[in-house]
Amino acid sequence: MIQMFHVSKTFGKDLEALVDIDLHIHKGEMVFLAGPNGAGKSTLLRLIFCDELPTSGQILVNGRNIVRMKPRMVPQLRRTLGIVFQDFKLLRDRTIEENLALVARVVGLTTSQTQHKVAQLLTLVGLSHKAQMAPYKLSSGEQQRVAMARALMNDPLILLADEPTGNLDAELATDVLRLLFEVNAQGTTVLVATHNLKLAEEAGCRTVFLKQGRIVGEWNGGK
Repeated sequence: MIQMFHVSKTFGKDLEALVDIDLHIHKGEMVFLAGPNGAGKSTLLRLIFCDELPTSGQILVNGRNIVRMKPRMVPQLRRTLGIVFQDFKLLRDRTIEENLALVARVVGLTTSQTQHKVAQLLTLVGLSHKAQMAPYKLSSGEQQRVAMARALMNDPLILLADEPTGNLDAELATDVLRLLFEVNAQGTTVLVATHNLKLAEEAGCRTVFLKQGRIVGEWNGGK
């Protein structure tokens, strides 16, 4: 599903964000990338999402080598991915329902399909009763759940979550983690970046540890 072979990413002349990364994530897995701020977690996710290209190495996502991919093919690949940002990136001047519907338009859903999908996902994240509210009127935990619903609008094969609990208290973080497990149980491959080692430990999933751009260890969830 995701394969990285000797991937490195350097910014400028000497800022090594990632160094010689070998990583294989199988279809249907839920994997945590754990490490302190600046470890390279977000950069790794951006490479998968084609927001950056590696300085060296090869990356296969859903069987496609993104290093050799023509720019016009990137949007097609991104339609198979969902991404949840730490800062939500919701449109403040649109309702929750409208934020989700915009994604539906991009992927070509009809009006009836869009209405059904939006209703389904807002039910999943427990926010059906707030569909007509603006994002800024919601709590941080609610905004994060909206961001997750939006990331699922295109039925992604892979969900990338960048510090999805970084701004949340312990109780809300548990709610988000539960949602991630539900998404994974439906067959979606989930990759979560977090600096919260306790969260990764509690999840009990395969965890890859990053430090200063390098993989320094891996825990297989007690398996």
